[in-house]
Amino acid sequence: MTSDSNLVLIAKLKDMIHDCLKDYVSDEEPVAILDFPDIRNCGDSAIWLGEMAYLKDRFGKRPAYVSRMHDFSPEDLDRVMPTGPIFVHGGGNFGDLWITHQDFRERVLERFPERQIIQFPQSIHYKSQERAKESARIIGRHKNFVLLVRDEESKQFAEKHFDCQVRLCPDMAFCIGELQPAASEFPVLAMLRADLEKSGDPDRSAHPDVPMEDWITESARRVRVSKALGAASALLALKPAEMRLRKLDAAAHNRFRRGIRQISRGRAIVTDRLHVHICSLLLGRPHAVLDNNYGKIRRFMAAFSGGTDLSYKATSLDDGIAWARHEASRGAAG
Repeated sequence: MTSDSNLVLIAKLKDMIHDCLKDYVSDEEPVAILDFPDIRNCGDSAIWLGEMAYLKDRFGKRPAYVSRMHDFSPEDLDRVMPTGPIFVHGGGNFGDLWITHQDFRERVLERFPERQIIQFPQSIHYKSQERAKESARIIGRHKNFVLLVRDEESKQFAEKHFDCQVRLCPDMAFCIGELQPAASEFPVLAMLRADLEKSGDPDRSAHPDVPMEDWITESARRVRVSKALGAASALLALKPAEMRLRKLDAAAHNRFRRGIRQISRGRAIVTDRLHVHICSLLLGRPHAVLDNNYGKIRRFMAAFSGGTDLSYKATSLDDGIAWARHEASRGAAG
């Protein structure tokens, strides 16, 4: 895929996102975004920044209220914006694998039965039928819930089990738009999961010249400093909601920049992380794609981002590294 056609793909997906969301955001009403991802995973920060970019670019607005799970206050939300839609941060935690996020969104549905609640695009995965039935009961009691999903399998599951509006929508990180990579350091860099979604443990000894990393390690001090600077920038406004937004936004920018610096070091990438795939597309970097332990990446690629020359569906880590070596050598020759 040429860089120009890559830009066409990004623009197309951004327009698809707007087609899904334009009915739920207006110039007049404020919006809230809940479940800010105050975690080390750079991919979640990419989603958040895409959500913020969408609101700014399409409507010229910022959320009136944001919160993490632990500092969410229904009373503060009602006070700051008694009307307007409530959005829940997108990602891959709808189901019972990352249960604290599911518990949180269901508490929000129960607490605000009359407010419109929109779930930014998610992938759905349940291991327990009973837990899925509990989610269905809670969703069924809420008559104004909109569920955006990132793949056809999630859409089919939601339409079968949940009584709510379901729409297929690309990941919000595409709203960030094109990115400029830094200079590469290695021909091939492997970015592989080290969390609950990993599909196995790589044999590092088989490829000693290929760095194998994840992007969930961060400097806690740098994040604290970013939050402090972000909050300080809002002191003159004297609005607690704006101070919180700037603090959290600064943390997301810090984590996202770290992730982009990290993956830019590879002239070609091998990954089993969805947002390394997405960010590689935004950067214009060739990358071989493995999958997480329940098929999330391949499902997303089938719906939106597959079929480009920049990405290759590898059959194994060895296969992915071999393809990435070839692409890296072509890039070096060019």
